[in-house]
Amino acid sequence: MSSVHDVTDPNTWGPAIDEAVNTVSRGGLLVLPTDTVYGIGADAFDAEAVAALLAAKGRGRQMPPPVLIPDVRTLDGLATEVPDDARKLAEAFWPGGLTIILQAQPSLQWDLGETHGTVALRMPDHPAALALLRRTGPLAVSSANATGNPAALEVADAQAQLGDAVTVYLDGGDAPGGVASTIVDATGERLRVVRQGAITLEALNDVAPVRGVDEPADEPADEASPEPADAPAEEPGAAPAEESAG
Repeated sequence: MSSVHDVTDPNTWGPAIDEAVNTVSRGGLLVLPTDTVYGIGADAFDAEAVAALLAAKGRGRQMPPPVLIPDVRTLDGLATEVPDDARKLAEAFWPGGLTIILQAQPSLQWDLGETHGTVALRMPDHPAALALLRRTGPLAVSSANATGNPAALEVADAQAQLGDAVTVYLDGGDAPGGVASTIVDATGERLRVVRQGAITLEALNDVAPVRGVDEPADEPADEASPEPADAPAEEPGAAPAEESAG
């Protein structure tokens, strides 16, 4: 049986966060609020938990989830060859609506799906999510909905779609929804937007040079895209139909 816990008040959310941390440590799934939509999360280093996350959504390994992190400094633990300009963007826009695709550390013992050696990272701008991430470490997080359905903006929406596949639901009230995160590919010679979202190209270029989504890539990029939708159209992040939590 799943349970729902209120995390709207930092003064009282301690037991709820404790229960969520315990769930993650046991390989279970949880639903958490983010600054876009509700996300379904699992320990990024637990391959069985990540597989269960994908199964709960009804999606395959070809659509690996993005990874949410609690701090900019976590970049160097999960990614390698981080360009200086990518680091500048992270420092300027995290926490917030920016996902950065980087080369994953080859020594990491994880299996997010068919990532082709990359990882999509984001630091969400939500107090409850960050409080949880500081306890659990990196979480693989996708939008809390069955693939093909609208992203959940209320915890009840997520529960109706995911049911007992999720052990713990953290209720942070209504999620803002809105625009998915902007995704920047930092695996090529130059940074390039691969999905326009919350952060405009102009704002990015005020910090570091980034090519627009319509500009050709230097070479075909292997992108660990947070589900083609934030990937609302499939994550707290891409198509208008489904917000990707990434």
